[in-house]
Amino acid sequence: MTIRKRTLLPTLLAGSLAAGGLILAGPVGTAHAAGEQVGITLTSTSGSDGRTVTRGLQQQTPVNFTAGTGSGGQVVNVNENTKYQQFTGAGASFTDTAAYLMNSSGALSAATRTTVMNNLFSPTTGIGLDFLRNPMGASDLARSNYTYDDLPAGQTDASLAHFSISHDLVDVLPLTKQAQALNPNLKVMATPWTAPPWMKDSGAYSQGWLQSQYYPAYAQYFVKYVQAYQAQGVPIDYVSVQNEPTCCSGYPSMQWNGTGLDYFTGTDLLPAFHAAGLSTKVLALDWNWDSYASYGAPTVDDAAVRNDPLFGGIAWHGYEGDVGEQTTIHNQYPSVPAFDTEHSGGTWIANQQQEDMNNIIDYTRNWGQSVVKWSLAVDQSMGPHNGGCGTCTGLITVHNGDARSGQVDYNIEYYDMGQLTKFVKPGAYRIDSTANSSVPNVAWLNPDGSKALVAYNESGSSQPLTVNWNGETFTYTLPAQTTATFTWNTGTGSGGETVLPRTGWTATASSSGAGDAASNAIDGNAATRWSTGAAQVSGQWFQLDLGSAKTFNQLVLDTGAASAGDYPRGYTVQTSSDGSTWGSAIATGAGSGQVTTISFPSTTARYLRVTQTGSSGSWFSVGEANLYTS
Repeated sequence: MTIRKRTLLPTLLAGSLAAGGLILAGPVGTAHAAGEQVGITLTSTSGSDGRTVTRGLQQQTPVNFTAGTGSGGQVVNVNENTKYQQFTGAGASFTDTAAYLMNSSGALSAATRTTVMNNLFSPTTGIGLDFLRNPMGASDLARSNYTYDDLPAGQTDASLAHFSISHDLVDVLPLTKQAQALNPNLKVMATPWTAPPWMKDSGAYSQGWLQSQYYPAYAQYFVKYVQAYQAQGVPIDYVSVQNEPTCCSGYPSMQWNGTGLDYFTGTDLLPAFHAAGLSTKVLALDWNWDSYASYGAPTVDDAAVRNDPLFGGIAWHGYEGDVGEQTTIHNQYPSVPAFDTEHSGGTWIANQQQEDMNNIIDYTRNWGQSVVKWSLAVDQSMGPHNGGCGTCTGLITVHNGDARSGQVDYNIEYYDMGQLTKFVKPGAYRIDSTANSSVPNVAWLNPDGSKALVAYNESGSSQPLTVNWNGETFTYTLPAQTTATFTWNTGTGSGGETVLPRTGWTATASSSGAGDAASNAIDGNAATRWSTGAAQVSGQWFQLDLGSAKTFNQLVLDTGAASAGDYPRGYTVQTSSDGSTWGSAIATGAGSGQVTTISFPSTTARYLRVTQTGSSGSWFSVGEANLYTS
């Protein structure tokens, strides 16, 4: 991580309507019943530093929408028919420091550790963190220097015969695995601070250049890491080539230039992943906005890399530069995802709540698909640390060896992140909401149709807020130094129908593309999908087994933003009581865009099948399938 400077507060930017990647959708699958109830959850602080939590994720008395359009106070208009990027997740890092404190240090009892893990990762009883960015080896928040292939000075291991993740098996991996069990939607990213010293011209953990003769071996180092974690039951979804390339001396780090990063990514790393049959995606840069031109652009501008199916996008840090760079690059390359992968809390930040909430709002209003802090935990002395940052704070503080040893403090960062992750789920779309400098905000449409509006009042006085949505309005007085998440419209269809729970459902299909299993269409994550993996032809089918007979009158098929052209060019819908004998079609038609809404007379059945009757060069894909009943 970067030696910390006083952070520049980014300018709040709304996503450009003219920018590529914007989805303009008609009112399908998400319309409402009048007088919708609005849930309200608040986090407030006192004092000028935004660290003393006076109200943490506290539910308030709900309010209700009323007919009309309001205009009093600070006005925010929410329009779910204008969609932007999808949300991948938010979280922090199991640094060596965090994992050690929470596990083998002995500071926490087994019962306390279970409670803490639930509070961090459970979507039902905790804040539901769903993105981890873990160091590959030591970082500055570690107890010592280490990589996965350390040797005595003067020795080399180009075949990686001594490669081992044994260090991670003690703390990092078991806690990551537990987090994944608590939240199956968890995404895991891995990032190295340094290659093994014997690969570098310096022979040291800090600084030094990776020698070109070891580029192929270093690519295999990544492959072995991913495979070792997979063997332990933890898939690695993303990697970056280097944390903060060239920064900094005094802790594990490595020097690169932009040309070298591009060359290694395109010539060594991506081919190695393909050869090993891995699905892990590679992110570029993993540093600040003002470092993009030097360290990110050469890779992203390389069409061979950018168009590789295992290239995953750009990882951004929020310490230096302007967040608007994310929108600038999005406008240049609309299909390249943006991930915000590190911004630590710390004592150098004047107001931590203000910083966190502006980051959450600014990052995502500038196309960010993730919001990731730094270490999940530090101790009461903001350590242990291995050089680098001795003033970084975590989402939690684990007391170890002091008068409060064994106790855990939930810091403002925990509550700030919870205002997002408790209510915004993977696959959610950011939707249009009015940019407001007095009450910064960002709005989301979840895969189940529910809405979440995250708003922040940083001022020292309350702010009257008016929210307008779909011809209705509500008002609320937002207290000083307070974040609010407003939620409404949970699980309704295009005519006010109720979504059927998908518990016990299974999905099958006539064929599936690689990695696109039919089960992806009912996993609650619109970022995954089922697809035919081939051009649309008549006779292809997608089928749901509801586990028992259910009554329904509407089917909604959402391809997901990345597959918006994969809607069915023609379809028939049939039902069955046994999965073998199929009745006459209850609906026929053709899709015309990302969301296909199919309404029909109320039907009771256990099985439902959608059969393709059209043809197209596009695949037939379903990101999420939902049934509704009146």
